[in-house]
Amino acid sequence: MTDELAWETVDSRTSYTCEGFDILTDTVRFPSGEEAEFDYLSEGESVVVLPFTPDDEVVAIEQWRQPVGRVNRALPAGSMEDEDTDPEACVARELEEETGYLPGEVEHLTTIEPANGFSDAVFHYFVARDCEPSGERDLDYNEDIRVDTTTFDALVDAAREDELRDGRSMLGVLYFEVFGDEQ
Repeated sequence: MTDELAWETVDSRTSYTCEGFDILTDTVRFPSGEEAEFDYLSEGESVVVLPFTPDDEVVAIEQWRQPVGRVNRALPAGSMEDEDTDPEACVARELEEETGYLPGEVEHLTTIEPANGFSDAVFHYFVARDCEPSGERDLDYNEDIRVDTTTFDALVDAAREDELRDGRSMLGVLYFEVFGDEQ
């Protein structure tokens, strides 16, 4: 059954494409019958990993972010690729590519749509335990990443003190702080 608030997509086209995302333009029909164009950013699904070492340190990264003009501290994250069968399968690949760490146990935390008013992005959050630095980093040509470990409490403090600016990471850290292993 269709919800009475649902918009009908009459047509859809890619208006702009670049590495990392597309801008789509949909012609939509509102419940009132009126039609209009609606533009949104399409980047698909990603995973965000909260990786703990056997010593309960968190593997964190620092990476330049061009839109804000600074290096940001963050949790490892990355887009799902065609060969990823599900989000959990993507966790080990992304963690290894960005940090050189391989996960032990992996658990799903939550899935969110961070900006569903203007983007179709979906973030799948996972906690990875017993992560060991035994993999091979494989950074993309446009990734320059510094890897470090820190305590979880230091990340919570950074969030509280406005020093953890990456939204994906902030949400993952605070979600885990509030709900932990209660899933």
